[in-house]
This record gives sequence, C-alpha cells and structure tokens, in this order.
Amino acid sequence: MSRVKAAVIGSGNIGTDLVIKLKRVATNVDIAVLVGIDPASDGLARARRMGISTVDSGVQGLIDHPDFADIDIIFDSTSAKAHVANEKALRPFGKRLIDLTPAAVGPYVVPTVNLDEHLDAPNVNMVTCGGQATIPIVAAISSVTPVHYAEIVACIASKSAGPGTRANIDEFTETTSAAIERVGGAAHGKAIIVLNPAEPPLIMRDTVLALVTDPDQDRIRATILAIVQKVAAYVPGYRLKQDVQFTKLDDAESVATLTGGADLGPGLWKVVVFLEVEGAAHYLPAYAGNLDIMTSAALQVAETIAEKTLQEATR
Repeated sequence: MSRVKAAVIGSGNIGTDLVIKLKRVATNVDIAVLVGIDPASDGLARARRMGISTVDSGVQGLIDHPDFADIDIIFDSTSAKAHVANEKALRPFGKRLIDLTPAAVGPYVVPTVNLDEHLDAPNVNMVTCGGQATIPIVAAISSVTPVHYAEIVACIASKSAGPGTRANIDEFTETTSAAIERVGGAAHGKAIIVLNPAEPPLIMRDTVLALVTDPDQDRIRATILAIVQKVAAYVPGYRLKQDVQFTKLDDAESVATLTGGADLGPGLWKVVVFLEVEGAAHYLPAYAGNLDIMTSAALQVAETIAEKTLQEATR
C-alpha cells in the first residue's frame, strides 16, 4: 500500500520518539528522513540503525536531500525560534508542516477538538504537551456550558524535559493559554508548567480547573468521559485520575482577577479534572507522557492528512 513520505526535523527526545512511532505505528505515513544538527546525536544514530536516511546539517540539508521532492509532510520538533526560521526556509516548496514547538505560526490543532477544520492548512501547530492533554477537557466542558475561566497545570518529570522543552518554557505558557481560549473555548485561560525533580520520576499529571455557572453536572461528566476515550484512542496512557469534582463557590468569593474584571454573579462553580498521561515508552521511559502525547497527537494529525491525500490521489 502506498504511503505519504515524511521527514522529521529535530533529533532530540521528541523527534526520536516520533521517528519510532512513524516506523512502528503509522499506517499512512512513511518516515523517510530524520534531520538534526549534531552528527553524534543518539537520535540520528538510532535512525541509521533502523535504516532511515539522516541529515546532520539542519533544514538546508533536508532541502538538498535527494528524496526531498518526494516528501509531503515535515514534522518540526526543534524549538519555537528554530521553527520560525525552518518555516521560512521551507515555505517556497509547498510542504505540509506539523509544528511540535510552541511557535504557533499556523493554527492550533488538538485532534479531538478541531483537526477537521485545519486539514488543508499548510502549517499546523500542536500547541504543547499540556495543551494536548487538557484542552480536550476544556472544550468538553465549554460544549455544555460557557467557561468563564480555565486554568491548567501540567506537571512533568524533570528528566523528561530536554533542552528544547526547557528553552520553550515561556512560549509554553503563552501558547497554551491562548489555545485554551481559541480551541478550548474558555473566555480566559491560564497555563502553568511544573518540572518535578522527584526520584524516581513521576508520570505526567495534569489538572484542569474551570469556572462555570450553575453547571449540569451529569452532562459535563458524560462529555468529559467521552472525550477522554477519544484521546485515549491514540494516546493509550491517557486517563482520568479520579472522578470529576464540582465545588460551589461562596458568593462573596471574588474571581474578578481571573476573569478580566467581569462580575459573574451568583451560582458560580469550580469544576476540577485530574488527568494522568503514561507514555508508551517507545523511546523514553513511561513517565515521559508529555513526550508521548505530543508525538501521538502529531502522528494522528499526519495520519489523517495522509489518508485524505491518498484518497484524493485515487479519485
């Protein structure tokens, strides 16, 4: 069966995990080239052992690669600043870019929420690991009732945060906060990331807090459970850690600082959702669920784009 050829830019933790997923799991996409800048990187060495062509001279090396013309999809797992330069260099060639950095050059995409809206976009942004884990929950709640404010806290093992992740911390909070509003549907959004140094390393945990008015608790619970199942279809280690919690706020409790000064009146409730993301351990240990959900979501996007491309090619 024919497949759409892809390249991955970035031979660090995320890029290497993605390459392994493309090799083992993908059905519509074939990994052709892994691109890095360090000839001695473990990612490039692993790719070569798997029979995958490698480039150690960055995006220009990819452009000069003999298979470049046949590549349709390019994943960028470098950094936010590097993606801006990579996108500019690749733009004249009409490739489909899937951005795993917080650069947000293209529209935010969370597969279970808005992938169908952006299947033809030349560049899609995968938000962040925290965004991929929590925005489906925010969107689920906002599909039932308006969300005045949504706050997410992503807690990941410090060992799972490589140089690229650490370099992107500021962009993480900005990009995730914006996507909570634009994709999740919250009126106001806030994102916090915690690098937990605990030993042994802990599995990724995410907390979603949403402020709503007079919620239909049964509908919200059911909608959250349904979206968790949809995410778990491509991230098997994604799950609720405990039951969804509802707490009525005291009428005298002010949340105006969180909602842009809006007076929300009585009937305000806090909805709290606790999540856990265990990685598939394709490259790093299972505690690195933050990597797994990013690469799994990016693969889901690529598989859907490739399926559409292959169907159109047979018409």
